[in-house]
Amino acid sequence: MPRVRKGAARTKARRRLLREARGYWGTRSRHKQQAKITLTRAGVFAFRDRRQRRRNMRRLWITRITAACRMRDSRYSRFINGIQRAGVLLNRKMLSEIAIADPKTFDRLVQMSEKALATA
Repeated sequence: MPRVRKGAARTKARRRLLREARGYWGTRSRHKQQAKITLTRAGVFAFRDRRQRRRNMRRLWITRITAACRMRDSRYSRFINGIQRAGVLLNRKMLSEIAIADPKTFDRLVQMSEKALATA
């Protein structure tokens, strides 16, 4: 049986790699091996940073809620504990949005939180 060479398949694979690496600087966008290494590394960063973005957003929400609580002479930990005891089913993202967009509602939430802690 004759030996089969890759030919068109290899060319297609190389074109696909270099098309994905378009926009990279120098050798990274022109040479197959460098492009392959760079794309692998980029994929690792993308995977990691998708998770980091979620982590960072949660930190931002908590910071915003903390600032809003301090303006109302409360603490974040007490506020969250009171909200949970009061049975309010709002997550940190929503609480953060309420604190920014609707301060009066957030005032009521803080009052509910304090009331729930007082009765407990």
